[in-house]
Amino acid sequence: MRIHHIAAVLGVLAAGLTVPASAATAAAVAPCTNAELRASYHATDAGMSHQFGRIVLRNVSDHACRTGGYGGLSYVGGGDGTQIGAAADRVPGRVRSIVVHPGEKVVSAVSETDATVYPRRECRRAHVDGFRVYLPNETASQFVAHPTTGCRNERVHLLSHKAYRRA
Repeated sequence: MRIHHIAAVLGVLAAGLTVPASAATAAAVAPCTNAELRASYHATDAGMSHQFGRIVLRNVSDHACRTGGYGGLSYVGGGDGTQIGAAADRVPGRVRSIVVHPGEKVVSAVSETDATVYPRRECRRAHVDGFRVYLPNETASQFVAHPTTGCRNERVHLLSHKAYRRA
């Protein structure tokens, strides 16, 4: 009887220490890289000197990978990938680890302020070819075409984005 009681107590303790299957599965999946995810941009709305859209990362591989949190985002131009102005500010929010299966997408909401709301001398306007997009925890970037106007002044912050979430 005593052995059964000890076994029951150990079982209850072990149950409290186990990791949920979904969390254990997510941790076992390798992090996503540029080889697995392709970045694109999709405009969604506009108003009050702002353009709204989202960076979409689609899994183009034949296997699942794990991503989540914030990547990097900035304007580039000059035909050679030169960064134009400040990198995007991160909008505080919930950060999640996401398993992305083949064909699935994750998105980061993007807000762009119109450069013309700043005085020319402060902004130092420049043509933008598109975005430089860094996946979360990656050091190499992807280019996404998105012609617009940015500010060379790094003290003027035109871009902000949210943490990636499921599409």
